[in-house]
Amino acid sequence: MKCIDEAVEKILESYKKYGGINLDEARIFPNRQNVIDVVHDIQGLIFPGYRTAEELDNLTLRFVTGEKVNRIVSMLTREIKKALMFMIQDGGNESRQCISLAEKTALALIEEIPEIRRKVGLDVQAAFAGDPAAKSTEDVIVSYPGLEAIVVYRIAHFLSVSGVPVIPRIMSEYAHGKTGIDINPAAKIGESFFIDHGTGVVIGESCEIGNNVKIYQGVTLGALSVKKELMDKKRHPTIEDDVTIYANATILGGKTVVGKGSIIGGNTWVTSSVPAGSVVSQSGVI
Repeated sequence: MKCIDEAVEKILESYKKYGGINLDEARIFPNRQNVIDVVHDIQGLIFPGYRTAEELDNLTLRFVTGEKVNRIVSMLTREIKKALMFMIQDGGNESRQCISLAEKTALALIEEIPEIRRKVGLDVQAAFAGDPAAKSTEDVIVSYPGLEAIVVYRIAHFLSVSGVPVIPRIMSEYAHGKTGIDINPAAKIGESFFIDHGTGVVIGESCEIGNNVKIYQGVTLGALSVKKELMDKKRHPTIEDDVTIYANATILGGKTVVGKGSIIGGNTWVTSSVPAGSVVSQSGVI
């Protein structure tokens, strides 16, 4: 039909006029669906038998694991290479270096899987111990959005600290869209972390969270200012070990430290440091 042909021509013309991720640019920019597929495969390694339709036993586990590992290394190497090339926008020796670095990073992530599984296992136990509604650890693994977001964060964080651009944010924003929990992959989060319910939780880029921390839905660990010139500064709070933060609390500022063992009450607004062992309510610090 003529009207459709005309519409197609206008769309093609807009590519030339306005640019965007198309044509040559698409070949050097990570593909979002491929990155999400990698996340799914890694989740399958972390929780074998929980996230996919395979029926696993001692005979098939080795084969399925090997198949996933090879697929992850191949696809992730390709996507990391594209991310690195997009950042340098160059070829030649730099391109060959990108390929080498991409493969090394993909293999390093595979080698890190046992350690990620150890940390995630502690996160599962923290959720089971911290929520009376959890009937089993299996219940937590298959149904808790907080754990889903934490698992993706731990994958994305490894890539972030390894210097991989773009891809960690694709992973974290995939989890954000699925769970309503926004964890920047550059944030530093300790062990045995539990997010209960989770919807609306925001954890900023330079946030630091210790061990055995529990937070509820609607919590924001954010910045006092969002000026672009502060991008390399610590803008987000530090949460020490054994802290509980209840629903809809807002804690802001790079110099703000919530001391060990403190309890932050729901709907509170915290912009200055809190001593260890404090209880913060809407009426003040106790």
